[in-house]
Amino acid sequence: MAKRSIPKGVVKDIIIVGVGVLVIWIGLQVAFGTQNPFYVVASGSMIPVLEVYDVLIVQGHEPFEDIEVGDIIVFNRPSDHDRVIVHRVASVISEDPKTIRTKGDANPASIPGTDFPITEEEYIGKVAYTLPQVGYVTQLLKPPINYVIIAVVIGIMVVKQFVKKKNEKELSFADPLDTDNSDTIEKLSDINKIEKDSEYSEHVESENVEELDDTDKPEDVTRTKKIDDTFEGIEDSIDNEKSKSKENPKKKDKEF
Repeated sequence: MAKRSIPKGVVKDIIIVGVGVLVIWIGLQVAFGTQNPFYVVASGSMIPVLEVYDVLIVQGHEPFEDIEVGDIIVFNRPSDHDRVIVHRVASVISEDPKTIRTKGDANPASIPGTDFPITEEEYIGKVAYTLPQVGYVTQLLKPPINYVIIAVVIGIMVVKQFVKKKNEKELSFADPLDTDNSDTIEKLSDINKIEKDSEYSEHVESENVEELDDTDKPEDVTRTKKIDDTFEGIEDSIDNEKSKSKENPKKKDKEF
């Protein structure tokens, strides 16, 4: 059994998509100054300002020194850096080095080890934009669904390439008189059913008979003999006229 390889077109499409995604991702990192410009709200601690599954676009270029009370920031939890938190700045604890305290809008108070003390080391960026409920898409990208989606996309691309090649082969080897093409054969078979023009057909047929008939009929022989006799009489008259002209050249001139 022949081993099938992935068509070059599929590999090319995958490379183009991969490079495109990589370029866009690097561009976003440079534009927003953070390794990950997008974060999804996972808890209700900031309700009603931020709902669960809202997507946050974080601006990392905003300096930590410029952060003020009331700003919503994204940071690593100061106790062990194992979680990313998005809370509002509640107060500035110290200016040198700058240390702040945050609090979730829906929480009754700040939580030690989570909301403070936050320094520049924990700071990721300031929330610049919010995309409401877009985070639901991320649920579809969790394993194993994300792998299924990737497999389906690649499968569609492979099938598309095979169908394209099959169609090209069929077009290149197609016979217009193939028995499978019933429409073409039916049209060609109708040629013999076209009615002839009676006047034109009779004229052509009679001409063809005369041209191809080499049998001499009695009336044809008589007609031919009469024509030959006529031409001989004309030739004799011309010869007689020439002889008279030579014998009496002076008389001819005088009359003229």
